[in-house]
Amino acid sequence: MAVAVALPGRRSRAVLVGGALSLLLCLVGVLHLGIGASGVGLEDIADLLAGHGESHTKDVLLGARLPRTLTGLVVGVALGVSGVLVQGATRNPLAAPDTLGVNAGAYLAVVLVAFTGVSLGPVPAGGAAFLGGLLAIAVVHLLSRGGVSAPGRVLLAGATVALACTAAAEFLQMLDVQATRGLFFWGNGTLMQTGLERPLVLGVFVAVVAVPALLLARPLDLLALGDETAQAMGVRVERIRPAAFLVAVLLAAAAVSLAGPIGFIGLIAPVIVRQLGLRTHVLLIPAAALTAAAVLLAADAAAQLVVPPSAVYTSEIPVGVVTALIGGPFFMVLARRVSTGDADTGAAVVVSDRRRAPVYAVAIGGGLVALVVAMALSLRVGDVEVSWGQLGAALFGSAEQITEAVVSYRLPRILVAAVAGACLAVAGTAVQAVVRNPLAEPGLVGVTGGASLGAMLVIIAVPSAPLVVLPIAAGIGGVLMLALVVAIAGGRRHGVRGGLDPTRVVLVGLGAGATAMALVNIMVVSSQMNISAALSWLAGSTYARGFDALGWLVVPALVAAVLVAVARPVNLLALGDELPRALGLELGRARLLVLAAGAVMASGTAAAVGAVGFVGLVAPHLARRLVGNDTRRMVPMAAVLGAVLVVVSDALGRWLLAPTEIPVGIVTALVGAPYLVWLLRRTKEL
Repeated sequence: MAVAVALPGRRSRAVLVGGALSLLLCLVGVLHLGIGASGVGLEDIADLLAGHGESHTKDVLLGARLPRTLTGLVVGVALGVSGVLVQGATRNPLAAPDTLGVNAGAYLAVVLVAFTGVSLGPVPAGGAAFLGGLLAIAVVHLLSRGGVSAPGRVLLAGATVALACTAAAEFLQMLDVQATRGLFFWGNGTLMQTGLERPLVLGVFVAVVAVPALLLARPLDLLALGDETAQAMGVRVERIRPAAFLVAVLLAAAAVSLAGPIGFIGLIAPVIVRQLGLRTHVLLIPAAALTAAAVLLAADAAAQLVVPPSAVYTSEIPVGVVTALIGGPFFMVLARRVSTGDADTGAAVVVSDRRRAPVYAVAIGGGLVALVVAMALSLRVGDVEVSWGQLGAALFGSAEQITEAVVSYRLPRILVAAVAGACLAVAGTAVQAVVRNPLAEPGLVGVTGGASLGAMLVIIAVPSAPLVVLPIAAGIGGVLMLALVVAIAGGRRHGVRGGLDPTRVVLVGLGAGATAMALVNIMVVSSQMNISAALSWLAGSTYARGFDALGWLVVPALVAAVLVAVARPVNLLALGDELPRALGLELGRARLLVLAAGAVMASGTAAAVGAVGFVGLVAPHLARRLVGNDTRRMVPMAAVLGAVLVVVSDALGRWLLAPTEIPVGIVTALVGAPYLVWLLRRTKEL
């Protein structure tokens, strides 16, 4: 009887919510058609539909407005349904095509096809994107051995794959200097189209794939009860979950091939619909499609309204930047609430080789030799080759003028690269010591994004400010962002103040970093900065750095030296909560100071060389394997390895495509992302 009474109420709620969402989508769609830089408004479009409009209005409507709105509808529906399927299959509200690396894999495949020079139609391009997305989610599955029982590992695996694919795509586009502008707009997602063909063709494809997805509704409802319960009720879990992933990848690939990688839409829409009271997938799937399309069109309208209607195309904010600005905080809130599958046992989450470590002097000596060799090779390579003989003559002041000019130009940037790499490595060591997670690199916990935001605020708001203000602003931004991440990730659990969940810190940091970088991108476009220069800085670059840049690194270097002096408290942080307190350590203050030190080092370095990632992850892990966990030995070793990594990456960036330079941050990402994949696969503790 209770069920019979409840069903009409559920039906009425579903009808009410569905009607409201449909009305909202219609209103947003109409408003979206009336927004643009051509001066054509809704009144002009109404006159055209009434039969007495101008030909200019017709050209604008059919050539730009209608394709753009239709693209938003198609992409929104695809991402909304894809997000529902992924979340249902993983039982994880943080899962989405972008957080599991599907969008990035599809994006890489499209860029790879474009790089080969092959011109594909909408369907073949979608097929390439599908293969890329499918490969990405397969890698995520291999990395996340805990499966849905360890949602934190799944999300970290997805973030890892996304970072690797994005770095590879950026590298391919950097091979052509003319692709820089396309890198910004297409890489951040845009609904702009040149005609109706692509959105119509892919719209039909999305409809054909999305409608049969309703057949998965009841199995996904049962899957929410757990695998064993679902199997007991006749669900073939080993078939339903791959089928849901397959359909989700197909839809996400269609969206990426049409509009580029647009993040967080597939995450936001299903969560909003569940908050409206729709839980069963037969209602959740269409409602999420409507919600996602409405949110995406509203975000694109907002992106166009931020820039005056007379602005030129290059000043437009890509819609993916706006969705990241919305979705980043959304992701942070959800990450605070979701169970990561990591129990806070109080033990450090570190990776330590059980074999006997080499003698410290041998390890540090070998690292210093490698650094000297790397710096010497870096002095030689570039758009102008310098022989060993010429290099020796330049060092002794007897070289030709052109050789001396080349060496004097390269030497300061190499020194900046070395010091920056050392500071980033020590910053990673500090953050990992507090968070107790070998994946807690400054870039992954939001520090680099906060530093970039602080520096960009100074560049845009106070362009005449002294240079010394830039590293100060970057330092403040990095410290504040890390403090925000720790505050959100700590929180209270069941009314009791808890310790730091290592995985939750990284997840919240990913959301914080996405939000910060979205704000940076908005400032870059709104202020009409040189996008190529801004992208180079945001990717991390030592281009044209002189000896004055070394002055910016003095404070981070001094903080790194202090960290060695206070090695005992840092070592105690790795032992959990209870033991350090029993030994007299004021745990809260120690964590705050070490985190602040890491943030100062990372953000101060970002002010000098931009957002260089992965150094703070790779170098500390290698140092830990070589010399063990003692901070007094690991910090110097990590500093040397970080310096080697950045110097070598800088040299490769200058040599591979000389005279075109690849930003050092892209090279470190190409090295660090696969290393992160290997680390996540190997580490059993996460």
